[in-house]
Amino acid sequence: MDTLSHALWGYGLFGYKRYPWTAIFFGAMPDLISFGLFLLMNVATGNWYFGKPSLASIPDWLFLTYSVGHSFIICLPIIYCGYRFNRALAMAMLAWPFHIVLDFPFHSKAFFATPIFWPISDFKIDGIPWTHWYIWYPNILFLSILLIYRFKKR
Repeated sequence: MDTLSHALWGYGLFGYKRYPWTAIFFGAMPDLISFGLFLLMNVATGNWYFGKPSLASIPDWLFLTYSVGHSFIICLPIIYCGYRFNRALAMAMLAWPFHIVLDFPFHSKAFFATPIFWPISDFKIDGIPWTHWYIWYPNILFLSILLIYRFKKR
């Protein structure tokens, strides 16, 4: 799923009452700590181009940060710690595991399948890429319905 959609899903499901920016951040954070940082580095060095990078051009650290950000084993204990101190904040942080839930079936093994149990297991599925029209358009439709509903309820 694209990072903007993740951020908006995070807001629509977990940030509409309190901590909207936290929900937006945690919705996008797994992608930001990997590909977002990679994008910033490429822009800073003048190596940025539009489109999906080849796997050979991706540095090793990005695979690690992608695994950290897309693992239930990492995110759930962190959210639990947040829950112990501030329940409303932890609710907004649930955008993080929802990001993982959305990515798991919609990333193929050809390009960054989601390692949901990393570092305990390297289990991944060969999902349907989110760029296919039959995934992309329903995502936009349901996200639009959710956001319109949230704004009308205000």
